[in-house]
Amino acid sequence: MSVDTFRALHHGRAPGDPLILPGPWDVASATVFVDAGFPAMATPSMAIAAMLGYSDGEGTPPAEMFAAIARITRAVDVPVSADVEAGYGLPPAELVERVLEAGAVGVNLEDTDPKTRRLVEPHRQADYLAAVRAAAGDDLFVNARVDTYLRGGTSPDVAIERGKQYAAVGADGVYPIGAPPDHLRVLADGIGLPVNTAARPGDPSPRELGRLGATRITFGGGLQLQAMAALRTIAEQLTA
Repeated sequence: MSVDTFRALHHGRAPGDPLILPGPWDVASATVFVDAGFPAMATPSMAIAAMLGYSDGEGTPPAEMFAAIARITRAVDVPVSADVEAGYGLPPAELVERVLEAGAVGVNLEDTDPKTRRLVEPHRQADYLAAVRAAAGDDLFVNARVDTYLRGGTSPDVAIERGKQYAAVGADGVYPIGAPPDHLRVLADGIGLPVNTAARPGDPSPRELGRLGATRITFGGGLQLQAMAALRTIAEQLTA
């Protein structure tokens, strides 16, 4: 599916009508989401890692991650964006080549160093994103994850400063993971790009998150965790 189609889904949306992107972890789950009518999807690295038997946080060999993404993209007729964590240490051009070969039209790229678990310096991350954009041209929707809240920050100003640097080098959207719902409007206005937020148990509904400023709603590994909880209940009933 076209990246243009996927990019267009992020624009011109009413505040209470965010783009809701479920996170498939295999072909079976992807088929369920397509049959339910979702116009696009975003693979979560956490859920795919669990499906493959690895830990989250770049514990999955890149070849296995890209193969899993490719199986999903081949099985569906809607655009798929891929969470590729921090890029698996791949040079930008190689990363872009492998993402496109897997059939994805977008990427999530986080700004936490997987080795130190600390934030990458913003200018260094901006340089990496700029190189990804140069290698991809317009062929990928680049969703730049901003991990300041995840790493203990509480100020939207810090996230906005990073987000503006990422926007300046060609990011299409930003994902200030862990941002409180009441910060979403400030972040969207301050950065000037579509803002992605994750819907988690106890949070406002996806539509309410849209009214609060989010353009795009994803779920991380949450949907797979819910599916596994349901499977555990079934398994317990079988032994009752």
